[in-house]
Amino acid sequence: MTAKAYSTTASPEFVFQKLNEIGVPTHFVRRLNMREQLIREVEIIPLEVVVRNVAAGSLATRLGIEEGTQLPRSIIEFYYKNDKLNDPMVSEEHITAFGWATTQEIDDMIALAIRVNDFLSGLFLGVGIRLVDFKMECGRLWDNDMVRIVVADEISPDSCRLWDIKTADKLDKDRFRRDMGGLIEAYTEVARRLGIMSENEPPQGTGPVLVKS
Repeated sequence: MTAKAYSTTASPEFVFQKLNEIGVPTHFVRRLNMREQLIREVEIIPLEVVVRNVAAGSLATRLGIEEGTQLPRSIIEFYYKNDKLNDPMVSEEHITAFGWATTQEIDDMIALAIRVNDFLSGLFLGVGIRLVDFKMECGRLWDNDMVRIVVADEISPDSCRLWDIKTADKLDKDRFRRDMGGLIEAYTEVARRLGIMSENEPPQGTGPVLVKS
C-alpha cells in the first residue's frame, strides 16, 4: 500500500469514503493524518472513463452542441491515457484490440461509472451544484490469483465539471483552463458546501503530492 497527500479542498478522500460506504469498490482505505491517506496498490488501467450528463468541453465542440444542453441520457466515453497524444478518445474496439482491458473489464468499468455518476449527481444536487461531467480511472486490485476492478486515482473538482445550479458559475478546473481566475476559491466553495471545510477555514492551495511508504 502507498500513502498519498491531498489538499483539503480537493476532497478525493471524502468522495472515496462515501463510495466505500455505499459499496462501490475503491483503492481508498483510510486517512492516516491531516495530509496523508492509505490506499491499496492497484494496477492502473491506462484509460480515462468520462461520464457526461450535460454538453460541455470537447463534446460540445466536437458535435456542435450548445454548452449547457442537457443530454438525453448520460454518455460514457473512454480516453487512452497518453500525454504525448493528448489522451485521445478511443472505442471499445481499440481497447480490446490493443489489450488495454478485456471486454469484462470494460463492462465492470461502465457499471462502476454509472454507480459513481448516480451517487455524485445526488450528492452535488443536494448542495446546489450540477454535475456536468466527470473523469475517473480504474485499477486492477489483485488478491492472489483473483482480480477485481476498483475506482482509483481521485475524484475532485480537478476531474469534474461542477456548475452552480442557480447561477451556472463554474466551480471546477475550467476556471484555470479558461483563465477565469478564482480557482482556489471555487474549490473551497465546493468543499464548504459538502461540509468538508468550515466557513471560517482558510483556503488551502497545495496540490497532490506522492509520499513513499
